[in-house]
Amino acid sequence: MPDIVTTVVPASIGMAKPGRQLGVTVTPAQRRRLVAAALLVGDLVTLTIAAGVLQLGATAIASDTRTHMASLILVWAPALCGALACFGLYGSERAEPVDRLRRRTLGNVAAAVAVLVWLLVTRPSNHLWGFVAAGAGLTVLLGYYVEALIRGALLRRDLWTAPTVLYGPMPACMALARDLAQRPELGLKPVAILADEEADALSDAAASADLPVITRGQANIISPGIEVALCTSGDLHVEKADWLARLPLRQIFVVHDASTLQVLNPQLKAMGGLLGLELRSAIHMPRNLRLKRVLDLVVAIPITFLALPVIAVLALAVKAVDDGPAFYAQPRVGRNGHVFKVYKLRSMYADAEARLAAHLEADSAARHEWERFFKLSNDPRILPRIGQFIRRSSLDELPQLWNVLRGDMSIVGPRPFPVYHNQCFDTAFQALRTSVPPGLTGLWQVTDRSDGDLAVQKRQDSFYIHNWSFWLDFYVLLQTLPAVLHGRGAK
Repeated sequence: MPDIVTTVVPASIGMAKPGRQLGVTVTPAQRRRLVAAALLVGDLVTLTIAAGVLQLGATAIASDTRTHMASLILVWAPALCGALACFGLYGSERAEPVDRLRRRTLGNVAAAVAVLVWLLVTRPSNHLWGFVAAGAGLTVLLGYYVEALIRGALLRRDLWTAPTVLYGPMPACMALARDLAQRPELGLKPVAILADEEADALSDAAASADLPVITRGQANIISPGIEVALCTSGDLHVEKADWLARLPLRQIFVVHDASTLQVLNPQLKAMGGLLGLELRSAIHMPRNLRLKRVLDLVVAIPITFLALPVIAVLALAVKAVDDGPAFYAQPRVGRNGHVFKVYKLRSMYADAEARLAAHLEADSAARHEWERFFKLSNDPRILPRIGQFIRRSSLDELPQLWNVLRGDMSIVGPRPFPVYHNQCFDTAFQALRTSVPPGLTGLWQVTDRSDGDLAVQKRQDSFYIHNWSFWLDFYVLLQTLPAVLHGRGAK
């Protein structure tokens, strides 16, 4: 009998919708084995790449490490794969991206501890201890991106998502089906809507739904091809629960819409015959703010030293294109409403404001775009070539590392807006947004970037603030690299 679980479906962490291409029809068991095999191969490839990097480092330090490194990898490979399997990563059941990143990190730490214990027993060359620590960090980072590539390939072959039947009121089922279709990375593929009515009463519903609407009798027939059932009704009666539990399903979820609650990892507590949902705002706890500040300095200090030569070269390129200062400071609204200067490499002409005013007055479509996004697809203020390059690559933001070191900003958080932009939101959201440190990068930037209007910005920033954790910050940091490389939505 499958477990009946009550869960909460949160607002999405946006990801690009991949292309879907139906592959060879497989049974649910075959699908799960293919997913597990692909993810396992990905982790072995990740470890092989990490081993190659470690071997180069070992060769540079000592000449007798090749044999020891080979033995190390022979121990590390089963330890890593076993740990990740124990953390449930060889399947799409636990498909929420931030949770998978947390489990992947903890699995790599567990594998590294096992390898260090082996080193303690066998006592090979002492320098291998450092390689294990470095290798654990490398496999977390590489493994995250390799898994993303594998997940994309599995999605294109229609293998990542589990066939799912939706059960409950028709409007709720249809809304949930549309949401899941836009978020295939969550691992659920609606294949039918299950209704209580008989077949002759379902003609109207079937005509308006994008999925086939089936009865209980039909569900009994097709159930061997279904892996998951989502009950969209909050009042799942005993009769329905017993009937669903008799179907050969791996998982049954009672789904509650949590879009208004903005909950990513809810804490559920049983209270007699009731089920309580605990809501917490972790980012406002003083100890978490102190932890966030420490992590900011740990990340920002080394990156600043690495970025200084890049900033200098780009500043010279800006000066070569247009007279005026290479850097630009703009007042932005920070924590608790404090206005501070954000530093950027100048990507616009010195007379940018006059150019903008003239352009908006002459072009009504551009004026409408500006009022909605506060950005323009074809911005007349942008410097040719160098301005477009540093904006699309986000390199113009590098001087804001100084703001992070000063404590005006955090590495991850809601982006600081100018006063005129901030005032476009309602008072309650302005207060929520300024209750936390603004960030160099944020959830909105790595999902929608400039493609998101004010409503999207509000939804994503609210979601980040209500759901802050170390793992969510880590996820945003890792997502920043592909977002910058793709330049999607950058303006």
